[in-house]
Amino acid sequence: MHAKSIELLNRAVADELAAVHQYMFFHFHCDDQGFELLSSLYRRIAIEEMMHVERLAERILFLKGEVLMKAGHEVQPVTDVREMLAMAARMEQESARDYNLWANESGANADSATKKIFEGLVEDEERHLEQFDLETQNLSRFGDRYLALQSIERAKKSSMGPAA
Repeated sequence: MHAKSIELLNRAVADELAAVHQYMFFHFHCDDQGFELLSSLYRRIAIEEMMHVERLAERILFLKGEVLMKAGHEVQPVTDVREMLAMAARMEQESARDYNLWANESGANADSATKKIFEGLVEDEERHLEQFDLETQNLSRFGDRYLALQSIERAKKSSMGPAA
C-alpha cells in the first residue's frame, strides 16, 4: 500500500547520505585550509543531514519497508571554497525541489505523515541554502580577505596553545 512512499523516502535517504559525505569532505578540506567558520558550517549541516536520514529511516521502517543505505552519488573532489559553496547551494536547491514534489506526491497517495516529513525537509534545505548563499555573498563582498580572516583567527587560537 505504501510502496511509492517507501520508494520516495529511500530516494531521499540516498540524497541525504550523499550530502553527508559531500559536506564532511568539504568540512575536512576547509579545516585543512584553515577556514574554521566554513569548516564548522559544513560539519553542522552534515550532522543535520544525518538527522534527516534517521527521520526518513524511521518512517520507512514504520511503513514496513527496508532502508536502503546507499548514497545517491559519489563525493566530488571539490576543494576550492567558491566551488564548494556553489555546489552546496545547487545540492540544497535540488533537494528542496525534489522534496516539494515528493510531498505533493505523498499527499496525493493519501500518506499525509510522509508528506509532512518531506515538507519539514524542504524547510531545512531552504535554510541550508540561505546559509550557503550568505557565505557566497560574504565571499563576493569581501573576497579572499574573508577567507584570510578565518585563517588568521585560527592561527591566533593555535598560537595560544591548548589552554586557550
